[in-house]
Amino acid sequence: MHSATKYIGGHSDTVGGVLTGSAALMKKIFDSEYLNIGSGIQPFNAWLLIRGLRTLPIRLQRISESTLQLVRYLKNHPLVEEVIFPFDESFAQYDLAKRQMTGACGLVSFYLKARERHEIVRFCESLKHIMMAVSWGGHESLILPKCATIEPFLFDPSQKDHRMLRLYTGLEDAHYLIADLEQAFGKTF
Repeated sequence: MHSATKYIGGHSDTVGGVLTGSAALMKKIFDSEYLNIGSGIQPFNAWLLIRGLRTLPIRLQRISESTLQLVRYLKNHPLVEEVIFPFDESFAQYDLAKRQMTGACGLVSFYLKARERHEIVRFCESLKHIMMAVSWGGHESLILPKCATIEPFLFDPSQKDHRMLRLYTGLEDAHYLIADLEQAFGKTF
């Protein structure tokens, strides 16, 4: 099962999914669950997904190239403790990622050297272009701090994952995104 809403759609304007399997499994699903639920895709949503498929290769190429530039920037920033990205040579399974994929997605995890939750919140809220949201795979760059899911009184900077942010790179120019990150770092710490 795959979300077609994300990279396949690519424009954050439709909802869909793809289910694959053996012919026997697909027949079973069609004859039972599908006919009972009635959740077939609407024609306009199908058209939006076809539109997204037409530009998928070039969008993924642009996103992958920009993401690598952002990874290099973040790895060299003094306020970033660590960056996690499968096509970064320091990633533990880098060789496996290179064998299994021809390019990586636009999703990067990184850890801020923050002592307080409000520093992470202020960083995210200081971004002028990169929005806080969770719908990866569209044209726009997004960020989500892990601490958004943690009650403020439970925030513990000694727990590394409390300081984690997930950054999705969209289709914007990498230098534009780096400038946005840089100005947010300047206002935060």
